[in-house]
Amino acid sequence: QVQLEESGGGLVQAGGSLRLSCEASGGTFRSSAMGWFRQGPGKEREFGAGIGANGFISRYADSVKGRFTISRDNAKNTMYLQMNNLRPEDTAIYYCAAANDVIPGPAANDYVYWGQGTQVTVSS
Repeated sequence: QVQLEESGGGLVQAGGSLRLSCEASGGTFRSSAMGWFRQGPGKEREFGAGIGANGFISRYADSVKGRFTISRDNAKNTMYLQMNNLRPEDTAIYYCAAANDVIPGPAANDYVYWGQGTQVTVSS
């Protein structure tokens, strides 16, 4: 059973930056593609970014491309999301997720394990 724990959320002004972390335990992290999803107030959960098991493949939603960077450290069983130039519309609960595949998909049902989420609030 894989367990995922996010950290690094908080309150930031528009234009600011945050770095989220997702620490995995209980599974084979280095064999799993990982993803970040988010759910804003009154919105559906949406894909933000994904990274392949070896870290060489990444994909981003258009809404975050050029501002967010996903990365991972397999030695530390940890994935990161560097978020720059944050906007009020980035306000959401951010979830990390792990797949039973090495390639990151863009859909929630591509992922099997989920963290509890961390709140990111961007003020204008």
